[in-house]
Amino acid sequence: MDNSTAAVNKNVNIKGLSNLMDGLLAKGLVTEEQLQEIKFESVSSNLNIDDILIEKNIVSPADIARTYSEMRNVGFIDLANVYIPLETLNLIPGDIAKSNSAVVFEETKHKVKVAMLDPLDLQKIKYLESYTKKRIEPFYAARDQLNAAIETKYGAEIDTEVDEALVEVGKLDLSKSDSGNLEDEDVGTAPIIKIVNMILDYGIKNDASDIHIEPRRANITVRFRVRGILHEKLTIPRKLLAPLVTRIKILSNLKIDEHRIPQDNRFQVKNADNSYTDIRVSIMPSIHGEKIVLRLQATSKGILDLEKTGIRGQSYKRLRDALSKTQGIILVTGPTGSGKTQTLASSLKILNTSKVNIITLEDPVEIKIDGINQVQVNAEVGLTFASGLRSILRQDPDVIMVGEIRDSETAALAVQAALVGRLVMATLHTNSAAGAFVRLIDMGIEPFLLSSTVNIVEAQRLVRVLCKECKQPYEASPEVIETIHKELDPLNGINIYDDEKKLRIHFDKNTKNATLHKAVGCPQCNQTGYASRSGIFECLVISEGISKLILEKASISSINEKAISEGMMTMIQDGFIKVLEGITTLEEVMRVRNE
Repeated sequence: MDNSTAAVNKNVNIKGLSNLMDGLLAKGLVTEEQLQEIKFESVSSNLNIDDILIEKNIVSPADIARTYSEMRNVGFIDLANVYIPLETLNLIPGDIAKSNSAVVFEETKHKVKVAMLDPLDLQKIKYLESYTKKRIEPFYAARDQLNAAIETKYGAEIDTEVDEALVEVGKLDLSKSDSGNLEDEDVGTAPIIKIVNMILDYGIKNDASDIHIEPRRANITVRFRVRGILHEKLTIPRKLLAPLVTRIKILSNLKIDEHRIPQDNRFQVKNADNSYTDIRVSIMPSIHGEKIVLRLQATSKGILDLEKTGIRGQSYKRLRDALSKTQGIILVTGPTGSGKTQTLASSLKILNTSKVNIITLEDPVEIKIDGINQVQVNAEVGLTFASGLRSILRQDPDVIMVGEIRDSETAALAVQAALVGRLVMATLHTNSAAGAFVRLIDMGIEPFLLSSTVNIVEAQRLVRVLCKECKQPYEASPEVIETIHKELDPLNGINIYDDEKKLRIHFDKNTKNATLHKAVGCPQCNQTGYASRSGIFECLVISEGISKLILEKASISSINEKAISEGMMTMIQDGFIKVLEGITTLEEVMRVRNE
């Protein structure tokens, strides 16, 4: 949440105010300027003010709920930090809790305390009182905490839900499934639809980035990639492979009678909150049948501010300096799934003004940005990165973003665009920032062109962020301390301050002890020990020394050593600092080190 322009005063008396924005303004959570912008956007877009505030990360759902609570003199409950006994929770069944956005968190002899999205909805309160046979005392709760409580505290495991659907499947005639000769009515039956919907629903609710439906010799396994790690959550009878594949092919408009070649497409699903999730489908034939991978992308997700991607300090300053230039190349490197697209989107958010013509060329367009001209690559009609880039150059662009430099032709055109005064941003698959130059030279780009056009190369990985509710401190062993020293001693001391500018963590060559944290697991993080992901970064700027090495076609290690000697903080150093801060674990940093 960005309140840098507002003097936050949470103790001001706002009781009796009727307008949310007035309450937030009085508390210092929004500024007058933000107030006017939000009001205008709400009128012009017909969107709810609450939704706009949350989407733009101006305030949190908890800020909104607390403000309403104080204005209307109704209690507020922090559901993230309250234990609810199962017998208390079940006073209102899950389906009723979901449809009424209400969760019981405390019970007495004559009344129950209920967390609600709208505690002033007298109709819902009357209905809940008739159901529980007790007086309802309503409380405000943050929208995200309320939804999380409903999903995690009630949430039946997906395998239990699918087992119930499989009982219905047992009544179907799937004798034709092995040959794949299924009619529409076979895959259109409620149980098959229900199983596919459950798999998608579970993936969306648990923030999975990918779903793998994999045929094995005896069964089908379903795995969900959550925060970079695959988790096997479900096993389905082998006989359901054909109807499941066919159902997904129908949803994504693929050929249902084609089983010999890979197929790709996409479709969208509408969520309970009226948002949409974009599903990219990839189907690949294997020895046991067709394997499906579904990539999930929430289309309504806001674009993170650049600093919220995890980049900070020297790396943040270097990237911001590169974004302030009007020509040259900015390269973002890393393996698939390392957050490159989000970093580019956050960077474009900074550049996106009415004075700049920004055009992107992507495959696919994953994050939609209003005000930017985004072009989807379509190789079937001849719209490749190379051909698209040629056309973009005739569109009078100021900034060009190329989703990925895959071949020498695209690389040469990107260099040409930079030479004629455009700012070009692109991704490249390399393991380090220094590796980008060797990769581009291998593509046939002349070293002198690279040294004169590339402004900066940023490399990154994603590490899982520890759950604040259950992470557990421990004292690092001498061996671990030695490992940290090896990485951080070249930085000549680390000082980390809290929000009040007080020294919180100090680590230098003389440090012999350090408190780290480990993942434990709790209901809040679905027993994983991790709550989200953050980037670790390194930013290599082109100095005279680096330029000379490029011209000499020096090795990756030589370029890297020179960059470090000139002050570049490496990804691993950035990761180890975040380990000392308790943001992530040492194991996470070591896991992504060699990706």
